[in-house]
Amino acid sequence: MNTTDYIEVLLVEDRPEDAELTIRSLKENNFMNKIKLIEDGQEALDYLFGEGIYEGARPELPKLLLLDLKLPKVSGLEVLERIRDDEKLKHLPVVILTSSNENMDIETAYKLGANSYIVKPVDFINFAQAIKEVGMYWLVLNRSLNK
Repeated sequence: MNTTDYIEVLLVEDRPEDAELTIRSLKENNFMNKIKLIEDGQEALDYLFGEGIYEGARPELPKLLLLDLKLPKVSGLEVLERIRDDEKLKHLPVVILTSSNENMDIETAYKLGANSYIVKPVDFINFAQAIKEVGMYWLVLNRSLNK
């Protein structure tokens, strides 16, 4: 596979301002070469499973999936559940990055196999710091299975 096609971070986020801040924070801290932004849960599933508009083109897995919970079409929890049910995707690191601080969402996300759950900070500086720390851990320090 051509290395220019490699996606390090798959960001599934429907709010443009949150997506922009996340991408900018990752790039400013040099944690990724390429990011793929998807704005709804169904497209995320299509991308990961090579369905719909991505039919026949199941991509190389990203190093990290940053997943919002409150997405159009298919919720982030449903996306997570499908990922964990798939043999090829079940080891993909999934970090929930959401505005929901609801105990039920947190508990469900971990039960479904989320690797981490982060509530988006409200202000830019704290948000940028949270993304920096996520990038440092998941893209630099963490060692994942090479499948």
